[in-house]
Amino acid sequence: MNLADPFLPFARPDITEEEISATTDAIRSGWLTTGPSAAAFERDFAEFVGGGVSAIAVNSATAGLHLALEALGVGPGDEVIVPTWTFTATAEVVRYLGADPVFVDVDPHTLNIDLSAATATISDRTAAIMPVHFAGLPVSNRSLRPLAEQHGLRVVEDAAHALPAEDDGAHVGSGRNEAAVFSFYATKTITTGEGGMVTVSEEVLASRIRTMRLHGISRDVFDRYQSATPSWDYDVVAPGFKYNLTDPAAAMGRVQLSRAWSMGEARADIASRYDDAFADLPLTLPAHAPVGSRHAWHLYVIRLGEDSPVTRDEFIRRMSQRRVGTSVHFIPLHMQTYWRDRYELAAKDFPVATAEFSRAVSLPIFSSMTSVDVEKVVDAVRSVLR
Repeated sequence: MNLADPFLPFARPDITEEEISATTDAIRSGWLTTGPSAAAFERDFAEFVGGGVSAIAVNSATAGLHLALEALGVGPGDEVIVPTWTFTATAEVVRYLGADPVFVDVDPHTLNIDLSAATATISDRTAAIMPVHFAGLPVSNRSLRPLAEQHGLRVVEDAAHALPAEDDGAHVGSGRNEAAVFSFYATKTITTGEGGMVTVSEEVLASRIRTMRLHGISRDVFDRYQSATPSWDYDVVAPGFKYNLTDPAAAMGRVQLSRAWSMGEARADIASRYDDAFADLPLTLPAHAPVGSRHAWHLYVIRLGEDSPVTRDEFIRRMSQRRVGTSVHFIPLHMQTYWRDRYELAAKDFPVATAEFSRAVSLPIFSSMTSVDVEKVVDAVRSVLR
């Protein structure tokens, strides 16, 4: 291990002076909470994804998922289908509402939700399905939408990885399903530090989400402080939450959104370079989007082959010795103590996720990576696996 060699982290935000300037301008304006920058960010985002959707800014994708399910009326006694191959937030928001997540396995090629497995779990309690566009690869809506319509299910897309992803020529989140929720966490394709966005096509859902985003108050905070009507004149119509996005964060988000395409192209270029460099190694490369669709490349996940000279955990250790950070996405939820014990989940019921977890590892892929950074990753991977 050469400690003089700088460590390349698994992820790093791509922040320029423009984001810094926009954030400080927002602070200097006096709007430290939700205000004109947040409203403008919502308009920008709705225009970006298209489809005539409404966009509602929130302080995390977790909050957005919670609000979307609440607006759809999910509650005690309901079931919501989620893939086991996801972060716990996807399932935990179902429990917030007193409903139960029903876990299903994933497709061995894409690691996205297995819709055949999902179909087999549908019961008279099933209210919704929450597909995860894993790593930025869209779940096919051509397959998803007929399933939902046939069984009367509402669809909330976990699009935390999926900007700017496209499915069959349409942006993820452009209104083909009831709701889509994006993440702007520090490691995502665009960032506000913490934050998220919900897109919906039905105004009744948008109105409910806006109300519940801020304490169940009948008037939006920005409207209250800008309206000629005195700001004290509002009504609490429901026991809501505190999920609004601040203006400094939104100001950063607007700049990041303006760079989303260029940053996405940078990620795609890195993925292409990795594909070429690793083609002859004992591993499985990530699935690509089909023709007419677009991968966001939030993650680049390789899976070590049976003939790999090292295990996944040893691979991670040796990459660290070569001063390259890696991660694992994800530890399947059926292997996590709470979900396993509460729902009596067994590894044998999720054969794909169980098998793939033991060989999956995520390599660095972020838009500010230099050619030297990419070559460092390539050299480390090839050194470990040769």
